[in-house]
Amino acid sequence: MKQALHLQLKSFINLPSFAVAPRRNLRIGTLISFRVCTMGSKRLISNSSLPVSFEDKKEKKLKGLVGANSTSEKVVVNENGVKNSSVEFERFKDDPARIEAMTVQELRATLRSVGVPAKGCKRDLLNALKCFAEKKIDGGMVLDTKRKVSSKIVHEVVNADEGVMPVIQTEPWTVLAHKKPQKGWIPYNPKTMRPPPLTRDTRYMKLMSWNVNGLRALLKLEGFSALQLSQREDFDVLCLQETKLQEKDVENIKQCLIDGYENSFWSCSVSKLGYSGTAIISRVKPLSVRYGLGISDHDSEGRLVMAEFDSFYLLSGYVPNSGDGLRRLSYRVTQWDPSLSNYMKELEKSKPVILTGDLNCAHEEIDIYNPAGNKRSAGFTDEERQSFGTNFLSRGFVDTFRRQHPGVVGYTYWGYRHGGRKTNRGWRLDYFLVSESIADKVYDSYILSDVGGSDHCPVGLILKL
Repeated sequence: MKQALHLQLKSFINLPSFAVAPRRNLRIGTLISFRVCTMGSKRLISNSSLPVSFEDKKEKKLKGLVGANSTSEKVVVNENGVKNSSVEFERFKDDPARIEAMTVQELRATLRSVGVPAKGCKRDLLNALKCFAEKKIDGGMVLDTKRKVSSKIVHEVVNADEGVMPVIQTEPWTVLAHKKPQKGWIPYNPKTMRPPPLTRDTRYMKLMSWNVNGLRALLKLEGFSALQLSQREDFDVLCLQETKLQEKDVENIKQCLIDGYENSFWSCSVSKLGYSGTAIISRVKPLSVRYGLGISDHDSEGRLVMAEFDSFYLLSGYVPNSGDGLRRLSYRVTQWDPSLSNYMKELEKSKPVILTGDLNCAHEEIDIYNPAGNKRSAGFTDEERQSFGTNFLSRGFVDTFRRQHPGVVGYTYWGYRHGGRKTNRGWRLDYFLVSESIADKVYDSYILSDVGGSDHCPVGLILKL
């Protein structure tokens, strides 16, 4: 069993044909853009060092993942499958002013000719065309659109020496999905709502958090690569929840970690095997690490890992779900939440605190697709919402996404049962809460809605130091 798991992880995490992302100096951070394509997957993981863009998913470099024929002609295709020379786009690269001078009609016509959705204002069209023009097609890669491109779906087929790779990408999160939307609410769209990359001389850390709903199952998914995700996001610290690992699995996992992320700390459930579980994986070695709250009644399910860094404490937490029939509701709101809050306030006496993870609460009606229909559902009861406000927000911890994006509907969880992800009928359960003293240092709090593999998607935080 251990040997099989080890081999499986190696095949996904330690890909010898793919160069490992260079480490960046965390004190003088630089966002590094990696353009990678998920092989053999129905998902396309795009480059999110810049604002995530639907158009950014075109023409990814596949060298190292699939064989390329260096003698093949470089081409781009339009939505009717007609091959066009890439010379015109080289000219755009050499003279960006040509793009700026184009009219809206010209921009749309040009984008449509190469199979890129052409909706939005002029700024969106300019960004889409610039992103497309900046990319180079790797030798031997031919893109052929097999169906008419809509604003929602692109179906690309990449022909290479190793065969055909279908990729389907949708953007349902850019559509406002809510049973009772209020005036002024808009959907979260990372390609237009994320700030530009920080300058090279800015000191910062990039944190990411993800409820993976079973780490071993995620790593076995065809097309998923932890290496590619790390290259795309270039995160400094990755927090995981619901790993569902047992203690006997941890050493195998550690031996297979991606180069540059040797510091990892795992908390596993001992009261119920293969359940819950949290972790912190980091480029930077923490000053100290603690597991749990220090209270035996709360620490048998592996729900908390804390890592101390120079300027803050980071907690990866998986708050107990109130469960079917709300059987754990009382425990959650009268014991767990207050204990976690008190623990955070105690840490805060030394330095600021960041709590991230699946906090199992959609705090406001804007955070859930169907608020009226879930009044007595775990995660949206009045008791849980009040507890979230009382124990965290009212005690000086800031919901970073909501502060940055008031009136924005962005979900992080979509249930499998009714295919909620396809229609963006979800919940916002995953958070970065920070001490008020460092709230103004948050440069970006964002949601990676396009990353699949779990019923949750990752969330991120860029913190200036």
